[in-house]
Amino acid sequence: MNEGVFKMGRPRYANSGSGPSFSVLDIGLPDRVAVVEPDSAFWAVVDGNGLADALSGRVVEAFLAEQENFMGEIDRLRFGLKPSAVYFNPTERCNFNCTYCYLPEEMRRSGKTMTVEEVGAALERLAAYFDQTLEPGVKPQLIFHGSEPMLAREAVFAAIDRFRDRFLFGIQTNATLLDEEAIEFLMARGVGVGISLDAHEAPAADAVRKNWHGQGAFAHVVRVMERLASYPAFNVITTVTRENVALLPELVDFYHDAGVRVVMFNPVRCTRRGGLALKPDDDVLAEAFCAALDRTYTLFEHTGRTLVVANFANVLAGILGPTGRRLMCDISPCGGGRCFVAVSARGDVFPCSEFLGFPEYRGGNLFQDDLDGVLKSEPFRAVTSRVVEGIDPCRRCAVRHFCGAPCPAEVRAVYGTLDAPSPYCRFYEEQVRYAFRVIAQGREAAYLWEGWDEETEEIYRCA
Repeated sequence: MNEGVFKMGRPRYANSGSGPSFSVLDIGLPDRVAVVEPDSAFWAVVDGNGLADALSGRVVEAFLAEQENFMGEIDRLRFGLKPSAVYFNPTERCNFNCTYCYLPEEMRRSGKTMTVEEVGAALERLAAYFDQTLEPGVKPQLIFHGSEPMLAREAVFAAIDRFRDRFLFGIQTNATLLDEEAIEFLMARGVGVGISLDAHEAPAADAVRKNWHGQGAFAHVVRVMERLASYPAFNVITTVTRENVALLPELVDFYHDAGVRVVMFNPVRCTRRGGLALKPDDDVLAEAFCAALDRTYTLFEHTGRTLVVANFANVLAGILGPTGRRLMCDISPCGGGRCFVAVSARGDVFPCSEFLGFPEYRGGNLFQDDLDGVLKSEPFRAVTSRVVEGIDPCRRCAVRHFCGAPCPAEVRAVYGTLDAPSPYCRFYEEQVRYAFRVIAQGREAAYLWEGWDEETEEIYRCA
């Protein structure tokens, strides 16, 4: 921890001359505002009545003293990382036909499923690549993703046993095919497990998550959730739509009562028509999302037990320290093609799973092409060079490095170009305001994962 001591000579002013350019952000508190230097993601929460003094005094000097370090940190995060994770799709098929799925229906209905040998060969090529690019002893992450990876259960489980010393494994599943044997297998090997559930009651949960016969699986998914709730590497993803957005505060109680530790309230992706039709209004989403966060804090006060809303926690961590974030959607360039890649059941490589329905963003094939060449391909370059500085109005936004204008695949589907703001722009802005309120009130511990402060190093503090 470094405490700065400044000798004040001739004052340096913000927003003039050679001084830094600060933006003032209303954070919804009567006596506090946030001051942000957008290029470096430097910020301070100050007394609203002392704003003029802050912008001509200590905050300016604090920033100038560490400007080079701040810029270096944000630049390394944005442009200095290398791929260390893979979203691996062992099958194109799914036993469900969710209304908002981002993958084409024909692919999910009758697509390809990899054999045990094909999955093994693919992971061998990936492991060999990471052996050359990552530091010794660092294991890459590999998440079996979908469509529904449990439809390729034999191949997935064989790969986990064969490569468990070379990858950190996870699986994202709709949970309908998880039986006791599968659960025991995954837990015994420390595999991260994420399941999907959209509501705390069957009618709402099954409204858009249903199989090809129009039937949901709420009761089974809840049993799986209760079985896994105490497993440290478990999380639940709730896709937020206009159908369930008003239920978010009640869902917080439901998950907390069930002992779940980590959830994600992900706004439905508008990558395909079904998702776009279910998109909630930004203002409605922001109100319900913030009410749900309020409820997590109330429960924390009463029980001392956190329910981490991971997508919000990532934004909060990204403000407290840019490199403290775990997800790479809310920074630009996003993590697609830069921190991770997606591999389809045919071996095709895309920047992210969200692009699997866009054949023009195929960068190459894992079995046929050199992965370094894939990462440098034009489809990948288009995604990895997408920065908020090239998007209007993002280039003028105070919170552009706490938002990142995600998701490029979603933006491409909605606007026909990558260089446009998120269709959830107002929601993301309100999420950042809420995060600053949490910081101003000193409540970070109630919203962040256990041990988050041990994963970060405080390098600067301006009192």
